[in-house]
Amino acid sequence: MDIKLKPFDFNQAVARAGLRPDGQPLGKMAPTEGANFRDAMAEALKGVSTAQNESGRLQRAFSMEDPTVSLEQVIISGEKAKLGFTAAVGVRNRLVSAYSEIMNMQV
Repeated sequence: MDIKLKPFDFNQAVARAGLRPDGQPLGKMAPTEGANFRDAMAEALKGVSTAQNESGRLQRAFSMEDPTVSLEQVIISGEKAKLGFTAAVGVRNRLVSAYSEIMNMQV
């Protein structure tokens, strides 16, 4: 395996950090466009809810012996819902921990 490293460009690195080469800020940064954290979390939670609803629907259809729903589909959809829920709870726990840490800081 041959790994080739690119030369380090200091000026480009400090510009990405929002600094001039002398370490001073470039100036007021323009607000970035795009999704914010709240919107990203809302979309993620909608996705988790959708996966849970789909899993429940497939479980009901399978228990009613719907020939179009296989056991594999039910298990996979259940695992997707479980994984999404576990990830959402993990993010929530990290946010609560960070909030608690910030609130306990000495000012």
